[in-house]
Amino acid sequence: MAEPTDSYELVDSTALALLKLRCPRCHQGKLFSTSALNVTQFAQMPAQCPVCGQSFEPEPGFYFGSMYITFAFNVGTFLVLGVLIYYLLGNPDTWVYVAIITGVTVLFTPLILRYSRALMLYLFGGARYDAKWRSRHGRAS
Repeated sequence: MAEPTDSYELVDSTALALLKLRCPRCHQGKLFSTSALNVTQFAQMPAQCPVCGQSFEPEPGFYFGSMYITFAFNVGTFLVLGVLIYYLLGNPDTWVYVAIITGVTVLFTPLILRYSRALMLYLFGGARYDAKWRSRHGRAS
């Protein structure tokens, strides 16, 4: 495990740690290895947290369940965009709906996948935030 440095910012709020895609136990380690803009490797996750060693894959195939969360995000995206297109563009032809919704969905795929996995890990991964973890394991605060 790496010793925490300035690049590992402590986040006390679980909601904020989830939004920043941090480890559910220590709220410091990054959940993903690369940037979301890296189109070939945006889904790569380390096997464990670089700060506390928490496993990011509690069991084989764990993230198959995140497909349901991804589906929910995409349905929400379709609905919001459909309503916005209808009211802002005055109910254009069907191809306009398809083009805009497809384009936005493809652009947001890396973010949707990352947040789906993070939600899956936070809700069903079994790890909970432990504010005193660092002091119990001999690391300075």
